[in-house]
Amino acid sequence: MTPLKLIFIFLGSISLVIGIIGIVVPGLPTTPFLLLTAGLYVKSSDRLYNKLISNRFLGPYIQDYQRNKGMNWRKKIIAIGTMWVMILVSCIFFIDSGSIRLIVVLVGVVGTLVMGILVPTAGSVAVYQEIEQEDKNQ
Repeated sequence: MTPLKLIFIFLGSISLVIGIIGIVVPGLPTTPFLLLTAGLYVKSSDRLYNKLISNRFLGPYIQDYQRNKGMNWRKKIIAIGTMWVMILVSCIFFIDSGSIRLIVVLVGVVGTLVMGILVPTAGSVAVYQEIEQEDKNQ
């Protein structure tokens, strides 16, 4: 095994841990970290990639994203809404420090931007492909 593959496995494993933590920690997205893990594992270890994809808890996150080429609007809205509800509950009831509240809110803003802008919306890729095809035909 090459040193680069070992680095990919290491980074993929760190990303996997962060993704799993993101399932229960508000403001920390899960799907992008699991997608990063899948990308790193596919470049380094077929065995780890197949284990990740076939995992009954984590596999559906990745398989759904791959199948639909992104997340649909409904899932994005639910994910962002749930994240902000948990951020607000945490800031109002559990966090006393103003600076920590600010950090949590800023992480929530970053999570919202990632989900809203960087994570592709399912179906939008097909629309862009249709537009490109129409432009080529004209």
